[in-house]
Amino acid sequence: MSNSLFSIENLTISFENEKKKIIAVNNVSFDINKGEIVGLVGESGCGKTITSLSVIGLLPNSAILNSGKIQYNKKDILAMEEKEKRKLRGKKISMIFQEPMTSLNPLWRCGKQIGEAIKLNNKINKKVLKNRVLEIIKNVGLPNPETIYGKYPHELSGGQRQRVMIGIAIANHPDLIIADEPTTALDVTIQSQILELLKKINKEEGSSILFISHDLGVIHDIADRVIVMYAGFIVEIASRIDLYSNPKHPYTLKLLQSIPLPEKKGKKLESIPGIVPRIDSDIQYCPFVDRCHAAKEICKEQLPKLEEKGNNHFARCHLI
Repeated sequence: MSNSLFSIENLTISFENEKKKIIAVNNVSFDINKGEIVGLVGESGCGKTITSLSVIGLLPNSAILNSGKIQYNKKDILAMEEKEKRKLRGKKISMIFQEPMTSLNPLWRCGKQIGEAIKLNNKINKKVLKNRVLEIIKNVGLPNPETIYGKYPHELSGGQRQRVMIGIAIANHPDLIIADEPTTALDVTIQSQILELLKKINKEEGSSILFISHDLGVIHDIADRVIVMYAGFIVEIASRIDLYSNPKHPYTLKLLQSIPLPEKKGKKLESIPGIVPRIDSDIQYCPFVDRCHAAKEICKEQLPKLEEKGNNHFARCHLI
């Protein structure tokens, strides 16, 4: 019996005008199992956020969904009416955005913002609602829930604001939480605390998490399975242990070598030479070919398929 909660199949998203076409997400397919934490990693502009926004139906107006299927519990999200999608958002699927200062309403107190997420999906009286909000504030690790309840976002630190965002995301016990770079603007200590909080939510609430980041070091600390994206393509999918111990794709290997580890102190950090290819055309060759140290002639002529190269370990590479 399948344990899949959510799946994306052959998703392609582009941005077009009279002059050019940009393919931001190129034939992407993956699934997320119930209770699983999946890390989605890649450089800025590789298509991570656009992929996540498509899940909750919040693509920008300029985006064109060229093809693909997105399913939640075997139901096609793309075929749903907007009313059905709204019922899904915030209740069954919720999102933690990258920058809470711009995501939270600056004119509403934090308690009201968490409460609003509950009220939108439930009939509940004021006293029960406030008690529920105070419980959430406590559960996300914020001290003095009554004080936080009455604070405006600008009165909190970055880490506290992110915890409020997480509180909004878990307010309705969602099946899937999409966390888009939730630790990027935080210092290392607070970052670690947020990761521990998300792991606690995953364990206690049973929520699956799609954790998006550009940092493989962060992904290592939270994910059960990892998806690596490059120039709109998925180039590798594997369990965390397999990917970090035996990376198959040259891009993944280079990303791992660029992680600043304590034993590398005093040494020059590895970098990946070259630039990401233009994605304003339909790429028919390996997108990493110009930056790959081991590229061969076939890499310039054919787009490799994403194929299984080991036990549930998939990679898009001619060299394996």
